[in-house]
Amino acid sequence: MTAYSPDNDASSEEDLRSLTDRLRPKQAIIQNDDGEWELLRYRDVSAVALDDKRFSSQVSRFLQIPNGLDGEQHHQFRTLIDRHLSESALTPFLPLFKQVAAELIATLPKHTPIDAVSDIGAVFAVRAQCAWLGWPATLEPQLLQWMRNNHAAARSKDDKQLAQVAQNFDDIIRSVVQPRRSSPHSLADDVTSRLCREHINGRLLTEAELVSILRNWTGGDLSSIALCVGVIVAHLLHHPEQIADLKNANDSELEAVIDEVLRLDNPFSANRRITTCPVTIAGQALPEGARVRLNWISANRDEQVFNNNEFAPHEHRPDNVVYGLGKHVCPGRLLATWQLRIAIKALLQSVNTITLAPQQMLERERPPLGGYHKVPIVLT
Repeated sequence: MTAYSPDNDASSEEDLRSLTDRLRPKQAIIQNDDGEWELLRYRDVSAVALDDKRFSSQVSRFLQIPNGLDGEQHHQFRTLIDRHLSESALTPFLPLFKQVAAELIATLPKHTPIDAVSDIGAVFAVRAQCAWLGWPATLEPQLLQWMRNNHAAARSKDDKQLAQVAQNFDDIIRSVVQPRRSSPHSLADDVTSRLCREHINGRLLTEAELVSILRNWTGGDLSSIALCVGVIVAHLLHHPEQIADLKNANDSELEAVIDEVLRLDNPFSANRRITTCPVTIAGQALPEGARVRLNWISANRDEQVFNNNEFAPHEHRPDNVVYGLGKHVCPGRLLATWQLRIAIKALLQSVNTITLAPQQMLERERPPLGGYHKVPIVLT
C-alpha cells in the first residue's frame, strides 16, 4: 500500500477533490450554484445511476446519443454503438495504437521541460482517435486547438463561448461525415464509414445522429484521455518508486493501477439526471423535474467505501465508478482503458525517471473540470 495525498499538488484554489472531501462527511447532498442537487456519497450516486426509471438522462435540449436517451431508444442506439466499441471490434486497432504511442514517445525531448497533458496526453489522444476513426492526420492541429478552446470555455462557464466551441467541433465532424454520406455505396472500411452505413429502425442514421455519436466518441474522449494522462503522470511524480514495478507489470496489472489512480483523482467530474416523479434521495425530497448531479469524483473518494489513505488497485477495483455505472456506463470505457494502458506503457518503457520540471508547479484544472491543467515534467 502506498500513501497518497492530494495536498502534494500545488493549486491556487480548492480543486474538486479537496472541495468534495471537505463537504462529503457532513453533507450527502448539496444544491449547487446552477440549482442542481448534487450527490456526494457513493451510495446515493450509485442508486441514481442504477435507477433510470425515476432519474431520466434526457437533461439536455440538444441531441446526445446515447447518454442523453432513455428506455428503448437508448437500448437501440447503445446496441448499435457497442458493436463498434466491443473487444472484438477494437482488438484489430491495438497495433495501430501501439505504433501511435511509440512514435510519439520517441519524439519527446529528454532533459527538457514538457507538459504531460498537452505534449503527451492531447497529442496521443488526437492521433489515436484519428487512426481509429479513419480521420485524416491533417485534422490534428484543428483538434488540438479545439481541445484548448474547449477547456478554456469550460473554465469560463460562458454560454456563448461554450456554444461556439460546440459548433466548431460539430463542423469538424461534418467535414468527415458529409463526404462519406454523399457516397453511401463506398467500400471504404474505416470506422466512420461503417458508422455512416449503420441503420436504426430500418433507416440510415441521420447526419445529426452521426454528429452526436461522433461528438460523444471524440469530443469527450479527446479531453478525457489528455486529462487522464496528466493525472497518471502526476501520480508517478509523487510515487517514483512505482515506475520500476510498472515497467514490468502485465497489461491487467497496469490497467488496475491506472483505474485506481483515476479513482483517486477522477477527471470525469459528473453526469446529470432529471427526476421523472417526486422522489427522496440522500434524505432530500425532490419534486418531479428536479435536476440531479452525480458527482463521480466525490463518490470515488467516499470514506464509507474506500480508504483514501491507501492505494489498493485490486481491492478497490470492483467498486470503482470512474466510467460510471448502470445502463449509461461509458460506452468507450474499454477503448479508453486500452489507449491509456498503451500510452503509459510506451512512456514507462522509454524513460528511467520522470521528474517535476525545475522551478515549475503542477496546475490543477478549475471546476467544472477535474485533473490537471498542466503537469510540467522532465524525462530522462
